[in-house]
Amino acid sequence: MSYLSHTNRPKLELHLHLEGAAPPAFIRGLAREKHLDISGIFDADGHYKYTDFWDFLRVYEAATAALKTPQDYHRLTLAVLEESAKSGVIYTEAFISPDFCGGRDVTAWREYLHAIREAADIAQATMGITLRGIVTPIRHFGPEKARETALCAAETAGDWIVGLGIGGDEKSGHLSDFKWSFDCAQEAGLHLTAHAGEWGGPDSVRSAMNDLNVTRIGHGVRAIEDLALVDELAEKGVVLEACPGSNVALGLYLSIRKHPINDLYKRGVKVTVSTDDPPFFHTTMQKEYENLHAAFDWDDAFFDQMAKAALDAAFCDADTKTRLDKILEQANA
Repeated sequence: MSYLSHTNRPKLELHLHLEGAAPPAFIRGLAREKHLDISGIFDADGHYKYTDFWDFLRVYEAATAALKTPQDYHRLTLAVLEESAKSGVIYTEAFISPDFCGGRDVTAWREYLHAIREAADIAQATMGITLRGIVTPIRHFGPEKARETALCAAETAGDWIVGLGIGGDEKSGHLSDFKWSFDCAQEAGLHLTAHAGEWGGPDSVRSAMNDLNVTRIGHGVRAIEDLALVDELAEKGVVLEACPGSNVALGLYLSIRKHPINDLYKRGVKVTVSTDDPPFFHTTMQKEYENLHAAFDWDDAFFDQMAKAALDAAFCDADTKTRLDKILEQANA
């Protein structure tokens, strides 16, 4: 029986940017409330408009201009989790940046974080979806600002802020420039991930592992260009947070069929599936699963296995994993 017959099967997502998951209508509404003109970032149909990855970054940051207060992030979190829950997502780890939430000031960051967590609690109670946060420096903002972001992460590390990542322009500087920030986060007990192997190529994946000591890599798919690296990923058990729809939408690959996720899996690499910035790429978790089923004939058993792999790789605590595992077992009974 194909996966398509089970549209509400529970899913776990490990790679989602909170602002990047904002529905365009939500951002337009906020902008109107604040008398802010950001109409240029939308096309005639009301979708986000960009030309390539670097223009996408510009539009992303322009959209965040409508998000000015902790209450805005409270509303954003509810809107994002409502969309995810529609696809059967029961657990999400979202990248959240103090750069956008309080300008990297720890006191202001705590206020934003409180608002986000409050919304997450409401969503868990009413929608059955659990959210955890990964604090994320913006790579092209530079290493010094990343240090301030890492300190925000360290100050709020715990059962809800569970990791540190890094996003932004992979061609800006070197991952090794951010080693201090990652060491700081690791000393605070946070798990580590990093965007690499999307625009930066295989060497960036090696750098993420060797320089930053990550256990997961955001995207990482260009590791396929270096089979020795693929074997190393498999041997070390490093998990790839693959986002096929994002990669195709941005032109990294021509189609899902040409995406290397299946080849990476066949060579023993642990892969998971996420949406990245879903409204930008016209995707949902359900669409990702449907497209992967159509491209590679992945079936129910395969997706169940992938959900388990995502749960194993999740940065949340053991009690949360036990609760989520019971949901997966009940769905598969």
